[in-house]
Amino acid sequence: MRTLIALGLIGAVGAIAAEKKVKMQDLPPAVQQAVKEQTKTAALLGLTQEVENGKTVYEAETKVNGRGRDVTIDSSGAVLEVEEEVTLDSIPAAARAAIEKEAAGGKITKVETVTKGKTVTYEAALTKKGKKSEVSFTADGEPVK
Repeated sequence: MRTLIALGLIGAVGAIAAEKKVKMQDLPPAVQQAVKEQTKTAALLGLTQEVENGKTVYEAETKVNGRGRDVTIDSSGAVLEVEEEVTLDSIPAAARAAIEKEAAGGKITKVETVTKGKTVTYEAALTKKGKKSEVSFTADGEPVK
């Protein structure tokens, strides 16, 4: 049991160490340009850099109209993913129903659209029986693998 706890702690520390805060001037020029384009109508809250699957990516944490919006950008300046906080009633009915079913007996604390290329999915943070979790569905209510 102690070994599992120790490995869990090492894994958690490793995950934390993988993401580091950076400043705009530390970003590659193409990433700086992409951040500027993505924050024209948003407040920039912070920038981080991390390595995902062996590739360096950057995340711009922003706020638009009081809602969170995170943009993941690769080192060439291409936008890989946009996570945007939305209201539950603004997403497709099937995705909303699937999220509500998962949350039964609990509370939905956040809903986001996640856009990767042309693919849009719907993610929700839930609190149920004191435990936090996340669920993700397609527009037609199918679970995202």
